[in-house]
Amino acid sequence: MMKEKTKTGDREYEKALKRSNEEKYILRLYVTGITPRSTKAIVNVKKICEEYLKGRYELEVIDIYQQPKLAKGEQIIAAPTLIKKLPLPLRRLIGDMSDTEKFLVGIDLRPRKS
Repeated sequence: MMKEKTKTGDREYEKALKRSNEEKYILRLYVTGITPRSTKAIVNVKKICEEYLKGRYELEVIDIYQQPKLAKGEQIIAAPTLIKKLPLPLRRLIGDMSDTEKFLVGIDLRPRKS
């Protein structure tokens, strides 16, 4: 009986893992013009997304100088800021996104280390 529960638990875990590997990620990156920090964030996000989410992400880059209403609506207080809209829960990351591990944990692609 105990083995049956483990097998069921394993199957549920595998289903959840498969679902997470199929989910589409909707990301918005808010930047401030063409500054070195903004450019670095754009390059880093695109590189990480292509490596870990290839074919299953949508990235929208928004310049808060050109579209201040969008930034205000999202309550952006620092830039660059990345917002993971989907899959839920919503997540926010601030910075140039140069720490790949922190980025992956921040968008729930990897579990937090205890």
